[in-house]
Order: sequence, then C-alpha cells, then structure tokens
Amino acid sequence: MDSWVFATDERQWGGMLAAARHLGGHVTVVVVGSRALADAVALAGPDEVRWVSAAEDVPPEAYAAAVADLAAPTRPRVLVSSAEPAARVVLGVVAARIGAAVVPGMLDLAASDGDVVVSRAAIGGEVVETLVAEGPVAVVFVGDAVDGGAPAPAAVVEQAAVAIDLRVVGTEPVGSATGVADAARVVAFGRGVRAKTDVALIQQLADVLDAELACSMPIADDLGWLAKERYVGRSGQHISPQLYLAVGIGGAPQHLEGVRDAKVVAAINSDPEARIFRTADYGIVGDLYEVVPALIEALGH
Repeated sequence: MDSWVFATDERQWGGMLAAARHLGGHVTVVVVGSRALADAVALAGPDEVRWVSAAEDVPPEAYAAAVADLAAPTRPRVLVSSAEPAARVVLGVVAARIGAAVVPGMLDLAASDGDVVVSRAAIGGEVVETLVAEGPVAVVFVGDAVDGGAPAPAAVVEQAAVAIDLRVVGTEPVGSATGVADAARVVAFGRGVRAKTDVALIQQLADVLDAELACSMPIADDLGWLAKERYVGRSGQHISPQLYLAVGIGGAPQHLEGVRDAKVVAAINSDPEARIFRTADYGIVGDLYEVVPALIEALGH
C-alpha cells in the first residue's frame, strides 16, 4: 500500500512519515523547498526522497501541478500532508488528479483487509473518528510530532519541475495586533465555556492577571466568538508565554502544539481525564463557572 508524503517546511514531517509507515508499503516523500529540508527528511529513512527545489521568490504551491505530474503515474494509495497551507494545496491538486477522497484532521493510519483505516480528530479534537477508505485517500496530518532518524538514510533525487506563474512580490509582517503572540501571560478558553455571553467572565480573569485573552480553534473558527488571530494551535498562534492558563480546553494535540514553548501551563477542566492535564504543570479539576469567579476574588478583584 504505497504512500506519498508532501513536505513544504519542517513542520510535522516526522509524524507524517511515521503514520505512512504503519501501512507497510513503499513511502515516497516529496520535498518542495530547500535542500537542507530534503536532507533532513532523508535521514528519517523513507524509501525515497524526491526533491523539488523551490526558487526563493516562488511559493511551494506553485509547484503543485508539477508534483501531481510526478505522483499520478504511480497511483499511490495514500497521500499525506501537514496542515501547513502550501502543503495542503499540493495535497489537494494531487488528490484531484488521482481521484482521492480528502480527509482532514488525520491522527494515524492503518491497513486492514486492503482498506485504509484513518483515525481523525473530530468535533474540535474532542473525539477520535475512524474512517475506512476502499480507494485512494488524501489525509491532512494533525497528530503528534515525531523525531526522525533511521540507520539507512534515503538518497535525495532532485526532480525537474516547472512552477506556474506565481511569485512572492513582498512580505510584510502583520505584527501582533491582538498581543497574543508576545504576551507574558495568556488565558485561553475552549468549548467548556457554554455561551458567548460567558466570555466576559474569562476576560475578567485575563484582566486581573494582566493577560491576553485567547481561545481554541473551534471558538474562533466554528463559533466566531473571538477573532481568528486569537486562537492558539498548530495552524493558529504559536506562543511562548511565561504563563498559559487553559480554561475549559480538552487539550487536543493540535492545540497543545501551539503552546509547547510555554514556560508554565495551568488548566481548569471539569474532566479529571482531560488530555490537557497530561501537559499542565498545575491543574484544577472543577466547574469553571465556580473556579474562575473564585480565582478572580482571590486575586483581589
């Protein structure tokens, strides 16, 4: 059961490669980017590495059609990319070329009686859903990071590829209008907050801590309670505050990726088995609607 993995930056390729290996077939990694990235991927020991050298002023997605030309003749059963935007574009173009179903949120892969079994995060990471694909499938990986390394590195083969007419003509930092990215203290909330009107309570806690308010992805993307610039996670803000306080957040891997560099992680959750407690330095098991007002009062407000 052959797999093609698409890497456009250093994020998550180790985890993607590990997931593809679970299928037991030939694993090809296509790197669209620098030779250094291709060499790093090769050290993890895939069966082969095909390197598409991206010009400095050309984004990786400009090579998507060329990568599809490489992959289509081999008819891979499984395509894997990270959640990075350029990688998803490459995945989508190749998937369309070979007629593969596209599945976001993949955590792991397995083979069963000729089918591909996909474990994926659903409902904002609160549950794991299992899907079975009888035909080709393209998956977006959001699982845990895995360090590479293998006794027999793969050879890197450069591929001739022509990009479409798409160039980067300017790069301008947007800054941190919300302050979340550079804040020393961040209070974030998730689906444990039951109503939009209750966000004011979490804001109150952030205020007494002199912290920025943030959230998990579903709060911004699905509910629209906060601006998308305020959600923390793998495809959102990656932050490194002195204190990160998670209120009513379950602790899905894609969320925890965004706070892996926080100095201290504290959590409030009513579920003693919540994944967030595996990462937290300090935790309170309790109803946030009781705990948060008590914290506000204890802090003198």
